[in-house]
Amino acid sequence: MLNAQKLDTTDTVTCLKIISDPTRLLILKLVENKEYCVCQFVEMFETSQPAISQHIKKLKQLNLLIENRRGQWRHYSLNVSSSYFPIVKSVLDQVGHDDPSLVEALKKERPVQC
Repeated sequence: MLNAQKLDTTDTVTCLKIISDPTRLLILKLVENKEYCVCQFVEMFETSQPAISQHIKKLKQLNLLIENRRGQWRHYSLNVSSSYFPIVKSVLDQVGHDDPSLVEALKKERPVQC
């Protein structure tokens, strides 16, 4: 485990609330192994760019995402150095690769075109 630091109750509850949203949980599951662009999330979740940006904003509040800027686009990966990572990793390990929502999102994945 990278981070031995324990979180207090408030921080733990905050983390669990943020990752309890299905879209945010799937975003984290996706970026667990690969970097994704916002434009890919828009297609995969069939939602607007502002909606995806709001989800990403909440995940970034916990320092769970690493942002890599390429021109006007942002690409994201999982930040394993976040103090919240141990909790998130524990939850992500419970989401199987055959999870219907994950499989459905991955079917809509397209190569980066931005």
